Amino acid sequence: MSTEENPAAAPRSLAEALRGRDDAALAALLRSRPDLITPVPTDLTQLATRAGTRASVVRALERLDRFALQTAQALAVAADPASYGELLGLLAGDDGDPAVSAALPHALATLREQALVWGGDDRLRLVRTARELLSPSPQHPSPTGLGPTVREATAGMSPGRIQEIVATAGLPSTHDSVSAVTALTTLFGDPERMSALLDEAPAESVEVLERLVWGPPYGQVTADPAARLRWLLDRGLLLPTAPGTVVLPREVALRLRAGRAHRTPEPLPPPVEAAATHRPQVVDATAAGQAYTALATVEELLKDWDEGGPAVLRAGGLSVRDLKRTAAALDTTEPVAAFWVELAYAAGLLASDGEADERYAATPAYDEWRELPAAERWALLVTAWLTATRTAGLIGGRDAKDRTLSALGPGLDRSAAPEVRHRVLTLLAALPEGAAPSHDAVLARLHWERPLRGGGRSTAGPDTSATEDRRGEDLRARIARWTLSEAEMLGITGRGALSAHGRALIGAPAPEPRNPAQEPTGPGDKLPVHHLPHHRPALPPPALSPTQQSTATAAAARLLAPLLPEPLDHVLLQADLTAVAPGPLQRPLADMLGVLADVESKGGATVYRFTPGSVRRALDSGQAASDLHAFLAAHSRTPVPQPLAYLIDDVARRHGHLRVGAAAAYVRCDDDAVLNEILADKRAAGLGLRRLAPTVLAALADPAGLLEGLRAMGFAPAAESAEGDVLIARADARRTPPRTPPAPVPDGPPVPDDTLLTAAVRAVRAGDLAATTPRRTSAGDPAGPGEMPRTTAAETLATMQAAVLTGEALWIGYVNAEGGASQRVIAPVRVEGGFVTAYDHTADEVRTYPLHRITGVAELAEDEG
Repeated sequence: MSTEENPAAAPRSLAEALRGRDDAALAALLRSRPDLITPVPTDLTQLATRAGTRASVVRALERLDRFALQTAQALAVAADPASYGELLGLLAGDDGDPAVSAALPHALATLREQALVWGGDDRLRLVRTARELLSPSPQHPSPTGLGPTVREATAGMSPGRIQEIVATAGLPSTHDSVSAVTALTTLFGDPERMSALLDEAPAESVEVLERLVWGPPYGQVTADPAARLRWLLDRGLLLPTAPGTVVLPREVALRLRAGRAHRTPEPLPPPVEAAATHRPQVVDATAAGQAYTALATVEELLKDWDEGGPAVLRAGGLSVRDLKRTAAALDTTEPVAAFWVELAYAAGLLASDGEADERYAATPAYDEWRELPAAERWALLVTAWLTATRTAGLIGGRDAKDRTLSALGPGLDRSAAPEVRHRVLTLLAALPEGAAPSHDAVLARLHWERPLRGGGRSTAGPDTSATEDRRGEDLRARIARWTLSEAEMLGITGRGALSAHGRALIGAPAPEPRNPAQEPTGPGDKLPVHHLPHHRPALPPPALSPTQQSTATAAAARLLAPLLPEPLDHVLLQADLTAVAPGPLQRPLADMLGVLADVESKGGATVYRFTPGSVRRALDSGQAASDLHAFLAAHSRTPVPQPLAYLIDDVARRHGHLRVGAAAAYVRCDDDAVLNEILADKRAAGLGLRRLAPTVLAALADPAGLLEGLRAMGFAPAAESAEGDVLIARADARRTPPRTPPAPVPDGPPVPDDTLLTAAVRAVRAGDLAATTPRRTSAGDPAGPGEMPRTTAAETLATMQAAVLTGEALWIGYVNAEGGASQRVIAPVRVEGGFVTAYDHTADEVRTYPLHRITGVAELAEDEG
């Protein structure tokens, strides 16, 4: 029998309401509000108390969608308790709204599931903390824009003044203020009498009411109010709350609003519809191209930092100057460069080296990552992006202390980022294949689903529309915008639509089969918006578990792999000392060509240019001229041009003719005429050269500076060791010690899994049984209700031994080794050696307790509770 059918069974508190739930409903509560399970409550009373704390209630309210929040706000301004009909009237208005009527049961069920509302439909109660947060007050206006009730507004008013208002309003006088206020409240709630009263109002007075009706309900008046205000004050349509301040009573506002608590109830989420549609094949191909570009960009970034990247700022992070240099090297903007730097850091490919002169460099994991197939390298990057709480879009902004937020620096973690990214991609997955929504539609939907999240809005703030001016966007809206652009750069989306591998990445089901008649066939690949079906899940799906995400990522990589271009083993050499790579190159070829030539341009094809400096770089790395000729001949689909062959031979002939060593530094050459030429050159003045012997010059500059100076003069010197051997300058990459990727900052306690939920519900049930099961009392038992039982050691031992024989459960008081006292319900199994072994109903397991720590024991009542 329900509580509605049996009023005597109606719960008198939230704890009693929770006690009437089954295990599945309790598990649903703990899943939706995971902060309640940390630590596991001892019983249902403690669970109810924790569910009513301010921090927990605020967190629960922040996770409500707009209509569920509007339902809670309406309950906050309704009578306590309120009936379902009263609540429906506040949301649907006097005329009724079919959409509100259809959506209200689900919204109310959500509030009940999360223990924000309890009681039957005839006595709905909002938990006290939520009512305090959402009820109107002068300091915190109600989100509905309503003010206090007549009774609340007249609480400090003199009885004589109340009687004057009653008389002016045309009501009979009463003997006391309470009945007068009741009569006034009844008048304002009567549609016919209220209409008659307002018909008598001057037009200027009605204009005043219209300005206040949707809030804020407070206004300022002078000591001598104007006639239009005096008319309202005399009839109680405006009531004074403080000197110079008046308020529109809640009952009056509701009547003027036709009974609605909100100006615009939003029972349905705004639809996310397609703004444009492309062929799925085009979307997948575009996304695959972006995915390949993403891999190339990350490699280029870390290759640029191979010999040691920028220095770490004292406060942590990358300097503005270094970020600009990185952006120039990647040929992109600074915000985009910051995104790639943060992505490499989140994936564990980049970190600081921890040296005294701390600098950024690639990690050993980067070398392992480079050896993976391209699709697997992409999967690692996007998985790190999905779960990272570091938010690159914040770089360049200011923190709470007005300090600039820098790339790789502190203060970039935002715990809401993974949830927003996952939800944005899920909304894209709900559209048909190839459909791309507008950004504003996605933002409007996210704002409806979490209107209080984002840090830019107070729980008790004014009612706002589903969209905001971009200048006032909250954090979630900004993260959503960044997500849409970052997903495009990573190749998860193509042309704004979710790709097939992007759909697999978030574990979304395969889309419904498309109607061939609706397939776009024109050059624009467009489909009229009105032809697109609208798919909307009832609730946002939860993020994937680590195991599920690993499976989904592997599936996404398998779908992407065939779309990525195959690496080539050849280039096209041209007579103008350039080489064209018509596609991605195999890694050995790309690495060698990167040493031998400079990248001149990128795109669908990469153009490399050979210069004397690039050829010398290859010779410095230990290559001989013959090796370079053989390499080019083996990997060129065109003959090696004669100018390139001459360039290599000319640089090789002069390479190593001069030798530089350490004195501070010296230069030696078998041809003294070359040394004479150097000494005669004015550009050598800064090197501090002087002749030591016909074939040796000493220098004040260090060997590295001397090498650079001579190369700037047009010579091709080679460095040599102390033994006189030529030093081979290999491009040895600098690596940090092994580093772990930055750990995401959790957004509150993690959602418990099914195993933990089952154990927690059992523990709470058992603890509640121990706390509420009645026990037999005796005249000599000093323990009162809720107190620890007290018995002598002999009585405790005798009762335990008897319970072993009868199999009865006992109620005991127990003090652990740390002095913590608790009450438990146990079923003794064995008593020996000063210990009792029993099944503990509170912990739902068999335990052993020292008898000397049991304060007392009592038998449970046979037929109570």
